[in-house]
Amino acid sequence: MEEIPVYLFSGFMDSGKTTLIRQTLLEENFGDGAKTLLIVCEDGDEEYDEAELKQANTKLLMIENEEDFTETLLKNVNLQYLPDQVFIEYNGTWGMDKILESSLPEGWVIVQSLATVDAGTFEMYLNNMRTMIMEQLFQADVVIFNRCDDATPKGKFRRAIKAVNRPAQIVYERADGTLDDREEELPFDISQDIIEITDADYAIWYMDAQENYKKYDGKKIEFTGLVYNPDKMKKGIMVPGRFAMTCCIEDVTFLGFKCKYPDSKTIPHKSWIHLVAEIHVEFAKEYKGKGPVLYPIRIEKAEKPEDELVYFS
Repeated sequence: MEEIPVYLFSGFMDSGKTTLIRQTLLEENFGDGAKTLLIVCEDGDEEYDEAELKQANTKLLMIENEEDFTETLLKNVNLQYLPDQVFIEYNGTWGMDKILESSLPEGWVIVQSLATVDAGTFEMYLNNMRTMIMEQLFQADVVIFNRCDDATPKGKFRRAIKAVNRPAQIVYERADGTLDDREEELPFDISQDIIEITDADYAIWYMDAQENYKKYDGKKIEFTGLVYNPDKMKKGIMVPGRFAMTCCIEDVTFLGFKCKYPDSKTIPHKSWIHLVAEIHVEFAKEYKGKGPVLYPIRIEKAEKPEDELVYFS
């Protein structure tokens, strides 16, 4: 059976989903006139024009109640409309598992998931409704921050997304629709002879070093870390790092880089150290490619920090 591509648009109400769909489907003529089924699950401020939809060969289906969004309904509308492609504007207050775990009609395949975020309200949602808003974003292929301005903390927003959705492509748009290409600021100085990474900045540094490892090649780094070095670990290898909270206390993960140290077996597993090391960019099977590998210059015993966790904000 021929595949029917499904494009999923998620995000809170008034985050710009309808505007993005209108631009994509109506203004850019996405699909070049293909028969499109547009399923809308919430009634926002922006509305669709019936004449525009007709011109774009698009049929609109409104689903206002979450309990009505069922596998049976989707199968029935598939038979009724026989679409070539499907756009779904998902409700920002519905659980994402409702659609991600549903059995879609035969042939329907979610080929791209896009999430929109209002940059002006995202920080407030992070502080008060973090789990709820992150659920809308954690599996999106593309996260679009719209309505950005010069005060938008792009680095903070990017780290919040990457903490729960590392593969996501992140786009920043200004209110006029142009791309915001300002560089993101880091809270530490990489021009130092030895880059000092505080507990507060460790998760931020880890994410940047993981994604932009080339700029750290040959740099010296200093931080306090917990050593992963069980008996099964190969001699000469250990992994210093920190446990980070990504979304909530239930979502804690260890963030560390491969460290080559001939006397690694002298460093006890789960011990705390203060490390000064030089970073070399090398191929490592653990990374499945190139990445930062630490070469210790100085290792000292360290006290366990008052807060063992590090954070992305």
